Amino acid sequence: MKIVSPSFEILTPLEPQEILARLERAGRTCYRSEARITPDSAAAFVRTIIKSGHHSVIEHESISVRLVCDRGVTHELVRHRLASFSQESTRYVNYGRGPEGRGLVVIKPLFFEEGSEKYNLWLKSMEAAEAAYLALTAAGATAQEARTVLPNSLKTEIVMTANLREWRHVFTLRCSPASHPQMREIMHLLLARFQELLPELFGDL
Repeated sequence: MKIVSPSFEILTPLEPQEILARLERAGRTCYRSEARITPDSAAAFVRTIIKSGHHSVIEHESISVRLVCDRGVTHELVRHRLASFSQESTRYVNYGRGPEGRGLVVIKPLFFEEGSEKYNLWLKSMEAAEAAYLALTAAGATAQEARTVLPNSLKTEIVMTANLREWRHVFTLRCSPASHPQMREIMHLLLARFQELLPELFGDL
């Protein structure tokens, strides 16, 4: 069994200036102010759009991200309906001979201190789940049959594509104190990267 931390990879090639320029051109259609476009006008225009709440303009651009997290996080993430998802399938991936080798890969829970009683109880539970899964597959169970013993902590990969307005909505909800700690963990990491790449669109969050 392997224990890993959550991570992400932005799949969309991001050219921030080109994204801002396309958003400006789309947004200025509303005002027929295309004549005011200059080589450096896009950033200020997009900041004004965000500040004014005219967020429909930023729906014209989308970003795809591959998230590596636990199954519990993805169960919450897929509730965002204005997005597209492609998720690793436990029906078809056989972890008895999986892409990472034989056995389960699980996400380390950030709220259990390594070596603590809670962490050790969690670890024993993961080891028991792995043993049960491997025993089932060795007995001839298919992946979709054996998955009945898989834990929420199972590492999974999910690709999420959403327009920029929906990403703002996702970050607003999923970085809040009310969100699950493991959801906040991965979303804070991703938001920081979005803010670095596109501060005009995410810097106010």
